[in-house]
Order: sequence, then C-alpha cells, then structure tokens
Amino acid sequence: MNVLSIDLGTSSTVAVLSAFGRGPRVIEIDGSVTMSSAIFAGEDGTLVVGQDAERRARLDPARFEPNPKRRIDDATLLLGDTVVEVTDALAAVLRRVAEEAHRQLAGQPLDQVRLSHPARWGATRQQLLRQAAIKAGLGADPVLIPEPVAAAAHYASLGRALAPGSTLAVYDLGAGTFDCAVIGVTDRGFTVLADNGLPDLGSLDIDQALLEHVGRQVSHTDPAQWQRMLRPGSLADWRTRRALLQDVREAKETLSRHAHTEVPMPEPFDDVLVTRAELEALVRPNLLRSAEMLAATIRDAGRTPQQLTGVYLVGGPSRMPLVATLLAEQLGVLPTSQDQPETAVAFGLHHVPAGPPPTPPAIDGRTLPAMAPATPPAAWQPPPPRPKPTGVRTPLLIGAGVGVLVAALVITLLAVTRGGSGDPVGTSGNAAQVSTRQVAATCSPGGEPDAEGFTSCLRRLAGTVPDAGTCESGGAGAPIEEAGAENVVTCKLPSDSTTSGRSVIYYEGMSFDELKPGVESQMDGSDGTLDGTWSGAGLSGRYLSGTAIGMGIMLFGADDAEICGLLVWIDFGGSGPTPQEMVDYFEQSLKPGA
Repeated sequence: MNVLSIDLGTSSTVAVLSAFGRGPRVIEIDGSVTMSSAIFAGEDGTLVVGQDAERRARLDPARFEPNPKRRIDDATLLLGDTVVEVTDALAAVLRRVAEEAHRQLAGQPLDQVRLSHPARWGATRQQLLRQAAIKAGLGADPVLIPEPVAAAAHYASLGRALAPGSTLAVYDLGAGTFDCAVIGVTDRGFTVLADNGLPDLGSLDIDQALLEHVGRQVSHTDPAQWQRMLRPGSLADWRTRRALLQDVREAKETLSRHAHTEVPMPEPFDDVLVTRAELEALVRPNLLRSAEMLAATIRDAGRTPQQLTGVYLVGGPSRMPLVATLLAEQLGVLPTSQDQPETAVAFGLHHVPAGPPPTPPAIDGRTLPAMAPATPPAAWQPPPPRPKPTGVRTPLLIGAGVGVLVAALVITLLAVTRGGSGDPVGTSGNAAQVSTRQVAATCSPGGEPDAEGFTSCLRRLAGTVPDAGTCESGGAGAPIEEAGAENVVTCKLPSDSTTSGRSVIYYEGMSFDELKPGVESQMDGSDGTLDGTWSGAGLSGRYLSGTAIGMGIMLFGADDAEICGLLVWIDFGGSGPTPQEMVDYFEQSLKPGA
C-alpha cells in the first residue's frame, strides 16, 4: 500500500512516503527533509513554492507570502497585483510534494493521502485543507488527522509503551502557533481528552520579539527610516525589510549555539549586538505561558502530570533547552523529544490510518469527541542523530536548570519505583528492617551520617567523589526518600564545560533492581543502552547506562548491599553524552577505588 503523509506547517512542510512494502521515509525536497511552505506569485499568475519562492522574493517581496497556512481564514491573498485564493496557495505547496512523491513512485498510484491539522481546527478550516488537497491532485478523499493524535502515534511507534488507559501529553511548538493536548489510549486507538493552544506563540513570534528588541536599540537614530522598514511602501523598503527579517532569524538561530552575535543593520543604523541571555529573557514569559497552559490542559483532562505516560515535544522550536526546563519546573516530570522534532507529526501520520473512532472515556460526566485509532507500532528506525553543535549553548541560569531537571527526573523515578502503590517495588512494610540487614552484611557499621550526609557504608560507594564535588544530604534526590530510601546524598560534580552539568545521587536502603525500572522508563533508547559489572574498593556490582532528552543517565549499585548511585549528565549544548561516555566517566571518576 502506497501511503503519502503530509504535515503542512506554517513555515515548513514535511512529507513521508511509504511505498513498495518499505517503511515510511522522508521525502527530501530541495535537498532538505523540510520544505519551505512559502509561495511566490509570478506576474503571469504562476505560483512558485519552497526555495524557489524564497529566492524570487528577493526580486519582488510584495509577491511573496512566507506563511500561507497562517492565512487560512482569509478567502484570498493579494500578492503584488495578483489575487490568489487561499486554497490555491495551500494547493501549490501540496502539489510540489505530490510531484516529488509521484516521481519516486515511478508511475505507481497513491493508495492513500493523509494530512495533519491542528486539533482545534473546526469543520470550515478542515474543509479548506481538504479542498486544497483535491486541487493539488491528491485524490478526492484525503484522510485528515489531528496533529496531537499523529504525535502520539509517533511516540508509540518508537517502542514506548502506550497501554489502554494510559495518557500522553503533547507539547507542539511550531512556527505560527503553540498547541497542546492530552491524548487518551483505548483498546481501539487514540482520543483527544483535552486540548488548547496559543495563536500568538511560535518561532515567528520569537523572531518578531527579537526584531522589536533590535528596534529599541537603533530606532532613535532615524525613526522615520525605521518605520519605513516596518511598514514598507516601496520595492526598496520591501527588500530592506526582508533582508533584515532574514538577518534577525539567523541571529536567533546563532544564539542557540553561541553566547552572542551581531545583527547586521542597513544604513543608517549601526549593527546590534544581541546575547542569548537577552533572547531568553524575551521569550521566557511566552514559553512560561505555554508550560502553564499545558499544565491546565492536563488538569482539564482529569489527570495529574505524574499520571501521564509521558510529555512529548514536537515542532522545531521545542528543542530549545529553555522549553524542557520550564516544563520540568511546571510539571515536575521530564519531557521527551527526538533529534528531529519537526518530523514527528509526519511520521506519526503513517501510524494512524483511518478507521472507526474509539469511544473516548468520560471525564466529569462529559464524553469527549473521538479521533482515529492507531495501528500497532511499526518498526520504524529514526533518522541518525544530528552532530552536536560546536558552539557554546549556555542556558540562562544553567546551574538552576540542571537542578530542576535532576529533581524532575527523580520525581519521575519515584512514581515508577512505587509501582502504583504506597510501597516501593519489591518491598513490604518492613522494608527498612530488611535493607538494614542487607547493608550491614557487606558494609561495616555506618553509625550516624556525617556533615555531608554519608554513612561509612555509603561513603565506601562514593569513594573520592565527596572530595571533588559539593555534596549535601537530600538535595535533588530527596523525593526518593518517600519510596523507601533510608539515606540520600546529592553531589554536584565538577564540569569541564559551561554547557553541561553533572550530578550523582547516592541512595542507601534501595537496591539496583528497585531503581532499575524507573531508570529504564526514562531512557529514550536513541543511542542504545549499556549494562555491565564493576568492582572496586572491596565492592562489586552492576550498572545500566543510557540517554534521555539532552542528558545521560547511569545507574550503578552494589550486588550484596542496598546502596546505589544515579549519575545524571545534562548537556545543554547538544544531544547529551553517549552511554559509552557515561561508562568511561564512571570508570575514571566515580567507581569506588578509581
């Protein structure tokens, strides 16, 4: 079955084709996995899309529309002196995708076309999208699927368990809007339990905020010229404005890799130096609104964050480290993402074929509208990870951010460790007595904890770590005490980079096997996992190393004692350390006797 899945976005479009019995693959257009959704109207009325539209816009910006999807409520667009129906504009983008799909099919027909749309789009907008697909030659009956449902299907397709009765929160930050939803899982598929959104938050709005910030620095030099750039009245003004917007956008992207950059300005203005701290200060209030809205949407669905199977980030701008930090602060759980979050919805569409909708559960007496079911997860292999950026990417208040993410990770481990009951997994009400006997069997009598919180037994596992780091009793690991740990010490470790942070949390009274399920639940498997054995300083045990969103996680514990440690290595400058790098660091710096 040949299936074409298209995620038509505000600024870019992603398409996935499954054909000739093979799994879904991204259709590359103009040499990229994402195609610009922009259109350009030629003087003869011909519509050009993608990179060609971007190039022609330099000659006549008045004939250019960078975001036709954002104009969905406008019946027509005026591009230069050409009037273009909004459905024709969207159809032009879809037609370019269809042309490339048919080229790859080599004459074979398409059996089905699937299109994503925001969950909050009503019947009118959905019908306009359907008309655009028909005009583009994509058949008379394209299947329309809400974006968060597709995102949930993608989450499940990566091997993450979504059993009936579970729920997943989707955080979708795109170019033009922010959307969030809570997806319920039934035995017949997915259903939207609650959804919400912000029409004024996306990467385009971040660009606008940075443009206004630049304007505050230079507009006093020539207020009239600055206003002409904001409201161009001539071809020259249009070209100047377009060049400035492009420079602002590139400066924003540069600030994800470097601490500062300059925005080149047209005469008579001086170039403007902008810093990452300034950008984060500009976007933090709006990103905080999105985190608060997701928290409210989870409540509307009748859930708490700890009851969710996960929080899934989709959309290119969601890879900003500040997003994960704010969500951890608001929800107390760590979100999950992929290396290419902009492709998640397109791939997810493949796993949500049309069919009878499942019956959604009732919440507070309300039965919510149902969405299409999902097929069983397919064996799709995610694209290879992107190389780590080489530039500096220090987030605002990096020390606080590391602490927040470590605490959120520990809270999530607590929920899994409890196993849904008041007692830790594998323990009973007399867990404290059992653990004390097992610790005593291997460790010498510990006595009272010292000033840093270590008993003599726990200090044997820590080795020289307390000498190299800053340790305190409890700390980020304190919530796990509720799951049965008798003693917890958190050590902040030295870092050789301004873009990363390491912490190790030591537990006494909990075993490796008790914490292992919670640790495994947080590993995304993108780089695989490593497990093995270790020995040193008269102790021996096991370890498990893997990765999560932007971080590495490694659990290690003693075989004959309920003492273990959890290494959390957060890298704000890239995709995080590999499992092997975590093991190497443990062997060199953390292992007892190292």
